[in-house]
Amino acid sequence: MEIIQVVGLGLIATILVLVIKEQKPMFAFLLSAFTGITIFLFLISKIAAVLFVIEDLAIDSNINMVFLKTVLKIIGIAYIAEFGAQIIRDAGQDAIASKVELAGKVLILYLSIPIITVILETVIKLLPA
Repeated sequence: MEIIQVVGLGLIATILVLVIKEQKPMFAFLLSAFTGITIFLFLISKIAAVLFVIEDLAIDSNINMVFLKTVLKIIGIAYIAEFGAQIIRDAGQDAIASKVELAGKVLILYLSIPIITVILETVIKLLPA
């Protein structure tokens, strides 16, 4: 029932933000950001458990760990960039949030180059000469 705790925290923070926003917008933003970070920190143990299971499955399946670690880094970048962009949007800075998302996409593309290279080399080897 952990989701009830997360939703409860979110609802309480939302009500407080709406009340505080009229008088102290900066405190409202800080409360919103703090709530988001608290929820994220709450989820870290769950994310770690998922990563351990995925790594165990990869080891049992004889998957190259370099590829798995790259995919996990890509997923991490996507989540962190999205989380950061949402907080920045909450502060009313859509242009900066878009740049954070762009940076995340470029970093994902950069990390995916070795995987794309292996896939293309495999396809080329399969094609008749």
